[in-house]
Amino acid sequence: MSSLPRQLKVLRWSWRRRVAALPPPAVYTRALCSRSHDPADPIEVHKRKLELWFSHLPQEEKQFGGYFLPETMHVDPLILEREPAEKRTPLIPSPLLQGPPVPACTMEQLFEPVADWGGARGLNVMLYGAVGTGKTTVVRKLVLDWCAGAALTQFKLLVPFSCEDLSQLTRASSLRDLVGRKYLHLRRIPLLSGEGDQAKEVLFLFNGIEKMKLDFRIGNTELCSDPSEALPSGAVVVNLLRKYLLPEASILVTTRLSAVESIPQKYVARYAQICGFDSAERQRAYFTSRLLQQPSTGVAQPNREALIELLYLNLQRESRLAQACFLPAYCWLTCATLHFLHFTDAQAPIRTFTGIYTSFLRLNFGGEVLGAGAAARADGSVQERQGSLMLYVVRTVGKLAFDGVTNKRTSFSESELEQWVGGKTKTDEELRQLAVFRTDVLDFFLVPCPSKDGQEQDADERRYTFAVPAMQEYLAALYVVLGENKTAVEKLTRQVSVAIGQVNEEVGSMVAVLSKFIPLRIFAVFNLLQLFPKLYERIHTHNQGRIARTLASEMFRNEDSFNEDVLDQVEQGLLGLHGPQPEKQDERQPFELYPIFMGGLLHYDNRVLLQQLGCSIKSTTVSQITRALRKYLVRELNKPQPPEELMDLLVLLYEFQNPRLTAEILSTIRTIRLCNVRMTPLKCFVLSSVLSCSPASYRLEELNLSSCYLTHDLLEMLWPAFRHTHNLNLQFNSLGPDSCIFLSDLLLDPKSDIRSLQLCDNPLQESGVRTLLEALPQDQSLRHLSLMHTGLGDAGARQLASILHHHARLQELNVAYNNIGDSAALTLVDACREHPNIHTVHLYLNPLSNVGKQSLYVRGVPTDHGGTGRRVQVLASVTEGSDLSESWHPILSVITENASTWDPKRVREQLEVFLRDLEWGRQQQPSWWKRMHFRKVEKGVRQVLQRMDKDTAPKSRRNAK
Repeated sequence: MSSLPRQLKVLRWSWRRRVAALPPPAVYTRALCSRSHDPADPIEVHKRKLELWFSHLPQEEKQFGGYFLPETMHVDPLILEREPAEKRTPLIPSPLLQGPPVPACTMEQLFEPVADWGGARGLNVMLYGAVGTGKTTVVRKLVLDWCAGAALTQFKLLVPFSCEDLSQLTRASSLRDLVGRKYLHLRRIPLLSGEGDQAKEVLFLFNGIEKMKLDFRIGNTELCSDPSEALPSGAVVVNLLRKYLLPEASILVTTRLSAVESIPQKYVARYAQICGFDSAERQRAYFTSRLLQQPSTGVAQPNREALIELLYLNLQRESRLAQACFLPAYCWLTCATLHFLHFTDAQAPIRTFTGIYTSFLRLNFGGEVLGAGAAARADGSVQERQGSLMLYVVRTVGKLAFDGVTNKRTSFSESELEQWVGGKTKTDEELRQLAVFRTDVLDFFLVPCPSKDGQEQDADERRYTFAVPAMQEYLAALYVVLGENKTAVEKLTRQVSVAIGQVNEEVGSMVAVLSKFIPLRIFAVFNLLQLFPKLYERIHTHNQGRIARTLASEMFRNEDSFNEDVLDQVEQGLLGLHGPQPEKQDERQPFELYPIFMGGLLHYDNRVLLQQLGCSIKSTTVSQITRALRKYLVRELNKPQPPEELMDLLVLLYEFQNPRLTAEILSTIRTIRLCNVRMTPLKCFVLSSVLSCSPASYRLEELNLSSCYLTHDLLEMLWPAFRHTHNLNLQFNSLGPDSCIFLSDLLLDPKSDIRSLQLCDNPLQESGVRTLLEALPQDQSLRHLSLMHTGLGDAGARQLASILHHHARLQELNVAYNNIGDSAALTLVDACREHPNIHTVHLYLNPLSNVGKQSLYVRGVPTDHGGTGRRVQVLASVTEGSDLSESWHPILSVITENASTWDPKRVREQLEVFLRDLEWGRQQQPSWWKRMHFRKVEKGVRQVLQRMDKDTAPKSRRNAK
């Protein structure tokens, strides 16, 4: 079956799965289990066990929910049959060679007979590709398809081996012992006996053959044709490939680009290269399989489809993301990032952005090593020392990334690559490592910059950039946190300290013995050796403080203050910018993820994953950086921060995952203003998680979430944050009647202490306000309530008046712009006058008559007898009868701030009413000074009208066009 029909089949199947309810993984059974076979048949036992082993997904896949099946996620990458001489060279933008197109092939086609290969011999097929192209995924899918009877049905037995496991074997074993050790149920199977041609139905699969260091020289690897003869594991594999052992068996070998020549060409019948996803359609199929097949997580299916559509449009623009997504590994990273940004679930385990990138590198470089030289063994043989490939990446590519972040650059010339990645190599072994690294790994991180005019760049002008911009900041942060950016003095100091420390142990033992016979003062000079390690410790501690200082300074750069918050920047990098594009783009881009990654790398879970990659961050280092970081963060937070910078700080504390440090930082914060920040489920979860680290008694004076695009679903995620707040500002959001149920529960929660609640410009409607007002009698903390422009109406105003006496602590009430008439307004003011604490009522922008407004002012004045004797300030207009209102300026400020979002016709009518009131009041004033004051207020009203005219003129011209 060709790859395209298989891909369409997978897509059709996945869309059907979206409509049907997903069964739990434990209930799901493959088609293989439904067939009637002898359960005692070793082949059937082998298939069942292989299916269980290869269906197990890596830990990194659990962030997608853990319910995916391999078939639903798999999209076939492009596989081309290609000779080793045709394999692509490093630093070529596309995995496809220039020239005529080469038809893609499938795994079944690779095992078709070859004319010049002996018919009695099984085929040896080599499948090679660079890091991230999908070799491991293809192998997993191949094994599962064979178990289900959907692929390679000509082979009765498939025996997969991990070459990493085989390379660790030290005891000689026969082929049958190797198979029996890995698969006990195949220990006595006749297909591996070597008798007759039974082995022609056997396929061996060796994954990662480069890890075995095979030697095909006859003098070093003896010939063997007996499957029961014990040999080193490497010798067994060599004889299988030579076709001296079980020549009828077929073999599939996977390896990296640099190790293609490790097997002589005469032993390979076919070469095939995995080239990743060569088209946006394959990439879209992958994104669809990952992002659409989700259980009910509160995200509507149309929103998911729109998200994929935006991603697909960005890929079609041939952006840097499109270059990166040629590698399936970066498609995985893209899906993981979008899942993190948009499908955050408060019930799911904690996931961080740094953790996604750390898991991504572990998924692709876990267990990968580079040879670090040869060492002689006691038996005279040579054993190769191994070095972590990830650590090599940090010391080369990370060094390049750090230089770019330091100098605010995202592109690098070939000379800079040679300087930072090549370095000063001295030995042949270092040159060999560099050649392997450039062939296998460098293209994984760096891609050529697309030319501005679409023409190919000259070799001298060719520049390279990171495939994913955030990867540059991650590697730079890892380079710093691992301490690889030490100065020459620090490196020398450490070497001397280690040497003196070793000498100090021997000298100390000698002094302990001689001190029993000779006065210790003679040996006092030896105690000077102990001073140097202490001096090094002080220098080392200063270095950790420098890391914390760098983190804080990068976090609060002045030039980054007016950018969007870092989570929005990450989203725009994946989905692209829509709408007017900036005319000029600054080459010196801000690196705001860099300090956040530095903090996230100190989290224990990330350090555990990095330890598995050979990159160790000691706990003492984390402790020293944390102590210094607290001091710098507290110092910076004493200055006012823009909302976007404050959101980035919350993300940093969330990535750090250090509750103690977070609580200490929050103790210095009394106000969090995030107005105009586009809140998403992730940002709401971050805010709630950070505030949950503080003690139960901690309270914010103000939490400002006005104009943050909040909805009812987001309110539920913010519940922990609201419980730590005195003054809650939720103005200008999209909260409807359903949100009032949540707000009522919040006011009734005994652990909350909401003293001011501002709900201006939310479509609460009369039903929602009624629900909210029902909670007021039982709430004893609220002092200020703003319901301006919420659809209260006359009925809502009367209901509010009827329950005010049950809430004794309320002091200020804002019901402006709510379509309240004279009668309801008078009823409300009368109730406020009888209330023991209410001192101000806002009623402007309501359809009140002149008589009604005059009555309101009279009702607000205390009476001589009866009543409470208190004055209630009624703000209904900029005038109070023939005098100016004391609050005319706040009224105009509120109208000016919100005129662009309110109904312009309604606002204009009210402003014209204000002008008539001002003109009439001015005529009643005999004082020249008071008339001048009236004219000043009139001028302010007219300026608001002029500003409204300027705002509406461009809209009318656009509509005319």
